[in-house]
Amino acid sequence: MTRLHHVSLVVADTARALRFWRDLVGLEVLPDRPDLGYPGAWLDLGGGQQLHLLEVPNPDPATGRPAHVGRDRHLALAVEDLDAWAARLEAAGVAFTRSRSGRRALFCRDPDGNGLELVEMPLSGG
Repeated sequence: MTRLHHVSLVVADTARALRFWRDLVGLEVLPDRPDLGYPGAWLDLGGGQQLHLLEVPNPDPATGRPAHVGRDRHLALAVEDLDAWAARLEAAGVAFTRSRSGRRALFCRDPDGNGLELVEMPLSGG
């Protein structure tokens, strides 16, 4: 193996999911997604890595998920300024929790309950 290529998330409504992943998180939609016979989108995570949104029936339960996303399946993305992201999520009305380990990280869910961790990792290496 050489690197992660993509992560796929099941969503109920691609347009609603894009309002979170594209508009709030800021990921760019890739134009080269082929017709797979169901709605969805591919988004650029940088470095050739992608996030695939799949609008297909969800095999996972919508209820009973852990309140703290760090105890559930989740995608973790590195960010430079965690405080700016916390303010951005608060302004959008997205609930989040902070890392229980003391790391500079926070956890939230997209509209479909998929977990997202944002980990502060400044480019300067700090």
